[in-house]
Amino acid sequence: MMNAARSGFDRTLEAIEAKIIELFGMVAEDLPAVTQAFLDGRGDMATALAQREQFVDALYRQVEELAGRELLLQAPVASDLRFLLSVLRIAPELERSHDLVMQLASHVGPSLAEDLTPAARDLARRMGDLASAMWRQAADSWYDRNHSAASALTGQQEEMTALLASLAAELASGRTAIPATMTMTLVGRCYERLGAHALNIARRVTYLAGGRG
Repeated sequence: MMNAARSGFDRTLEAIEAKIIELFGMVAEDLPAVTQAFLDGRGDMATALAQREQFVDALYRQVEELAGRELLLQAPVASDLRFLLSVLRIAPELERSHDLVMQLASHVGPSLAEDLTPAARDLARRMGDLASAMWRQAADSWYDRNHSAASALTGQQEEMTALLASLAAELASGRTAIPATMTMTLVGRCYERLGAHALNIARRVTYLAGGRG
């Protein structure tokens, strides 16, 4: 009986792990796609990602329900407890991050791309590339249980903050129309927050891997 119960618990943990990896994939794939659409001046990304967002929301709820249920029913200890607690902390970060990707998609369009100065466009590209790289590292850190990723991502988040400051200075120069300035301020903040979520996740992985997360 005990072996059967343990076997069922292990299958549930594997299902939760698979869903978390799928959530990571959604963010890590959609973020660079939105950045490229922004640079290309395409305005169809929000519509294209609408179904993905619904799927992410549903998957997030499934993960929370499964993890919460197993905590209550199984009273796990040691590594199983660490895993379930990490899932419950990381899943909201994943859901909020895809929300930010959707916010970025809502701002994409030809008019914005045309109104940007070359400097603002380059800064947005650099922020998008950096955010995408940080998310790939965050996803890899979870998959590999790499407790050292947080250190690298801390430095990259500092770089992201510096890029955001440079973007703000460029927008404040007055060379960009006011509507585009307002939109790009929101875009810059979205990228900065995406980087912050990636860093938070890497710190949670440190806890999962047995460090001081």
